[in-house]
Parts: sequence; structure tokens; C-alpha cells
Amino acid sequence: MEQQRLGDQPGPSDTAAERTLFGHPIGLTNLFGVELWERFSFYGMLTILGYYLYYSTTDGGLGLDQGTALGIVGAYGGLVYLSTVLGGWIADRVLGMERTVLYGGIVVVIGHLALAVLPGLTGVGVGLVLVALGSGALKANASSLLGTLYSPTDARVDGGFTLFYLGINIGAFTGPLLTGLLQREWGFHAGFGAAAVGMTLGLAQYVAFRRNLGTHGREVPNPITRRELTPILAALAVGAVVVLAAVLTKLITLDNLSDVTTGVIVVASIAYFAVMLTSAKVAPVERTRVVAFIPLFIANAVFWSLFQQMFTMLAVYSDERVDWRIFGWEAPASWIGSVEPIWIIALSPLFALMWTKLGNRAPSTPIKFGLGVIGMGIAFWLFALLSGFEGKTVPVLAVFVILGGFAVSELLLSPIGLAVTTQLAPAAFRSQMMALYFFSVGIGTSMAGTLARYYSPDSETSYFGFSGAAAIAAGLVVIACAPWIKRRMQGVH
Repeated sequence: MEQQRLGDQPGPSDTAAERTLFGHPIGLTNLFGVELWERFSFYGMLTILGYYLYYSTTDGGLGLDQGTALGIVGAYGGLVYLSTVLGGWIADRVLGMERTVLYGGIVVVIGHLALAVLPGLTGVGVGLVLVALGSGALKANASSLLGTLYSPTDARVDGGFTLFYLGINIGAFTGPLLTGLLQREWGFHAGFGAAAVGMTLGLAQYVAFRRNLGTHGREVPNPITRRELTPILAALAVGAVVVLAAVLTKLITLDNLSDVTTGVIVVASIAYFAVMLTSAKVAPVERTRVVAFIPLFIANAVFWSLFQQMFTMLAVYSDERVDWRIFGWEAPASWIGSVEPIWIIALSPLFALMWTKLGNRAPSTPIKFGLGVIGMGIAFWLFALLSGFEGKTVPVLAVFVILGGFAVSELLLSPIGLAVTTQLAPAAFRSQMMALYFFSVGIGTSMAGTLARYYSPDSETSYFGFSGAAAIAAGLVVIACAPWIKRRMQGVH
């Protein structure tokens, strides 16, 4: 039975999970909805966060240096994905995936409310920490929970994750539209408040339809013992003291936060790979699959270091270089966050149909990854062609077309990455393996804050040119290594 193969215990409520909608498990609809609203709140807040940090106080912002502000945005994004390890650990050792998704959503709501209500850097600090912790718990486990609805050899899995990705991007599209308008008309705190309302709606639908998931994700696969808990709590306390000391001694500052975040996630990733590769709970075939995941992890980090600049460098580019006049009306610059999801929404059903129809005849996961990274590099090269424009004159239509390249690249890599991570994960580390996948996204996101500091209108050609060339080279390496990776995936397509 599928449930036994995936590690769940079969029970009467599993009949709900056997129902299908459009050929996929009915539980997909519940996870589709909660992720849609979580992304609505996340991207709705993120697209105005940088402006809030570096706009002058007379414009409603905090007046920080622009480079510092972009570094904070990148570091925050990295910390969101770093916190997925805590969410994965809680799911694997304490609560199970399903309940961790629920409680993570509650913490996200509280964080957005803090941003909306508390003034200045106090609201930023409290709000971003809570949203990071809650999103980390929700993101890793929603994706892992979806993976349990499919068997490891189910050819529908790429199509299912692509539909799931459609929900993510409906939220990513609508969030910036609403928060951008609210920010311009009523101020930043109104935009942050809309993000809180959106996540509340997502929680409500998740609770209302929890029965669709049956018993999937209810089991705690590796329950923690009292003896194990004490040293873990002690380590957390020591870590908190170290961080506090680093802040007080100015080893960690707002200016270097994105660099520190990148370094921490890299070290944590290496440690996590070491734990899984040496654990007695990991079978030999599972260990081989973890090795196959390493080059995909690196390629994913490269991809997101370019893609996530949509919220750092490209946010500034949108504000200072793009002509947002549409039929005589000037749209908010933050709407750049909604452009790429339009393409995702349009293309996701086509990609889902294509992967479902092709089944095991589709290109292998390493080939898809390589093509996705190359596509991002080409998109950056296309931005270099616009460097001849001066001032706020870059046509919004040109940006719209280029971000279509972002979307195709994302669909080749990101939903596929979510799917393959659940398939390559050792049984004892299912949620934590998904957290490791998000570590690669976190490395790329924090790097997006670091790289954004090197951008200026005067150096656009070289900035976009070198960034694109690095991504294309990385993608070609992955394609060249595809046979080696495929052999070590041990039957996973």
C-alpha cells in the first residue's frame, strides 16, 4: 500500500486521501489553498519591505541606507529558509507534518500583525523573526506533506507539484498587487495588515478541510526522547547567547547581515549532509540518493541567487529605471513582484499537462535543473540589452517579456526540485530533507542581498552580463554531470 511505503500507518480516514480531483489526491486542494495564502502574505510583505526600509521618513519609510536595506531583505529571505530546519525537526521529532503546518501558520499571522502595528525597527525585528519562524515551519512541511500523497514511482508527482506551484504563484501575484496599492494610498502599515488578513484566510480554509488529508502527516516518524531533549535545549540556549554576543560586539551588523546569513546556512547545510550521510537510520540506497542530491542543491542555490534579486536589485531597478505608466496611469513599482507570477499562472497548467503526459519519457531531473539555471542566465543577459536606456525609461513591456524567461526557468527547476526532494529523502529525515532543499533556496536568497550591493545603473551591462554567464556555466556543468547524478538517484526519475 502507498501509505505503508511512505511510512504512514493506514487507517479509516485514509479513504479521504484516496479520493481524487483532476486525477490528483484530494488533499492537494487543501495544501494548494494554505500555500496560496501564505505566499500572498509573504510576497505581499516582501515586495514593499525594501522600500519601507530605505524610503525617507517623509515618504513613510525608515530612512536606512539603500545597500543596507537590500542586505536586510536578502538576509531575511535567507533566514526564512534557514528556519525550515527547525520546522522540519519539529515535524519529524515532535508534532508531525500536518500539525506543524497549522501552528506555523498561526505564528506567521502574529508576525504580520507585529509589522502592521509596531512602529519602526521594533516592528521590523519582531515581525520578521516571527514570520521567518512560522514560514519555515509551514513551507518545508506543506511540500513534504504533499509528497506523502504520492508513491515514490507515481508519474503524477511532477504534475501535482506543478499544480501546487500554481497556488503558490496565484498568491505571489495577488499579494504584491494589493499591498502595493494599499502602501501607496494608506501607507506601509496598511500593506502589512493586508498580509496578516491573507494568512488568516489561509488558516481558516486549512482547518475547515483538514479531513481531506486523512492520516497523512499525522505520524511523528522519529519521536524525540526526554534524554535527547535536554542537550538540544542546551545547544539552543548556547546558540542564542552566541548570537546576542555577536550583535553586542558588532560582529553581526545590519550591513553584513546577508553575508553572515549566507555563511551560517552554508555551514548548516554541510553539517546536515554529514548527519544524513553518516546516520545509522539511513539505508545504503538512501545514502546514495542523498549524494545525488548534492549537485542539485548547488544548482538550486545558483538559480535562486539570481531569481530572488527580484526583491533586492530588481526592486530598485523597478523603482528607478522602469516606466510604469500603463495607459496613462502609473502603477506602483512594487508590482514587479506580480509580473512573473502572471507567467507562472498561465504556464503552470501547460507544464503540469506536459509532465503528466510524458510521464517517465520526460527529461530527467538533472537535465531539467540544468536547463532552468541556464534559462535564468539568459534572462539576465536580456536585461543587459536594456542598459542603453537612461533614467526611468525602461519599457515595462520589455521587463514583462524578460520575466517570462524567469517563469519558464522556474517551472523547469523549482516544482521539480520540490518533487525530487521528497523522493530522494531518507525515511527518517523526510521533513528535514525538505528543509535542506530550502537551505539551498536560502543561500541563494541571502546571496541576492549581497550581490545587489554591486549593482548600479552605471554598471548594468557588466552586472547582468557576468551574473548571466556564471549561471549559464553552472547549468552546463549540471547537464554534463546528469548521467552521474541519475545513476545515484537509484530509480527516481
